[in-house]
Amino acid sequence: MDPIEQLIQRTLVVRCQLGERRAMEELFLRHNRALGYYLARMLSRDDVADLQQEVWLTVIRRIGQLRDPAAFVVWLYQIARRKALTRLTMRQIASLDADDMINQIPDDTQPPFSPADAAQIHKEIARLSEKHREVLLLRFMEDLTYDEMAQIIGCTAGTVRSRLHYAKAALRTRLEKKP
Repeated sequence: MDPIEQLIQRTLVVRCQLGERRAMEELFLRHNRALGYYLARMLSRDDVADLQQEVWLTVIRRIGQLRDPAAFVVWLYQIARRKALTRLTMRQIASLDADDMINQIPDDTQPPFSPADAAQIHKEIARLSEKHREVLLLRFMEDLTYDEMAQIIGCTAGTVRSRLHYAKAALRTRLEKKP
């Protein structure tokens, strides 16, 4: 994110903390599509809209507790990740088949790929392990730094670098095998 965008983002967060509804709407518009894409890669399609709502409700309720407005994106994805993992855990407890967790992107979410390549890329990303899928999405869809990703995932930046290296290699291998 460029410095001007960072400043705008911080200003929006502070305005939200002061109770400005329009600022919250702007944050929602800036981040909801990418958040939906991130959640769609982790959960089944049916769960994404509900979980997005839960994430935004948590953001609305707790934004006043965010001490560093510059950390908003990391905080947002930490909330989303916790909620998604909780949902996945509940599913596993309910003994759902792992194949049910392979999902599609919601219709209102458009990834930044060409339409010809998008379907194949999404299919192959969905087949990666959860750890690989997560680092690819956070790095390339959200353009987060290694340190920000480490905060979200709860590991070191070195672990993030390693996972990202292996995730890219795995995705490349999968995509090269396809005609």
